[in-house]
This record gives sequence, structure tokens and C-alpha cells, in this order.
Amino acid sequence: MKNAFVTFGTIVALSAGLAHAQVAVEDTDGNGSYSMEELMVAYPDLTADVFAEVDADSDGSVSVEELTAAQDAQILVAN
Repeated sequence: MKNAFVTFGTIVALSAGLAHAQVAVEDTDGNGSYSMEELMVAYPDLTADVFAEVDADSDGSVSVEELTAAQDAQILVAN
């Protein structure tokens, strides 16, 4: 009985992790940050306003840290 509970708990934990899985975005130009065009491949409904919100330092590109923060805050959510 204990093994069945652990297995069920493991399945629930894995399912929760998949629900919050982050979308991979490709840095096609290899500059270490993401342009709006690069983000739109993964997030086709991305608007200029949301891009500006994600680009916390307003430098015109999104760093890995900014992307992760936006995904964690669910500002960017895959369709």
C-alpha cells in the first residue's frame, strides 16, 4: 500500500511540473538575448506591450533572466 501511495504522489508531482514547464525560446542570432521576433516564434500572440513588460531594463531585448522571470510570473504563457 505504501508503494502505491508513493507512486501516486510521484505522478502528481510530475504532472504539476509539466503544467509549469517553460517554453524553450531559440536565440537564432546567438547574441545571448531574445528579440521580439525570436520570442514570437514561441509566443505567437506576443504584443509590443507585453514585450516591453518582459524587457525589464528597456534595452530592446530580453535576457535569459528576464525571460525566466516572465515565464515564472506567467506573463508569457504558451498557447
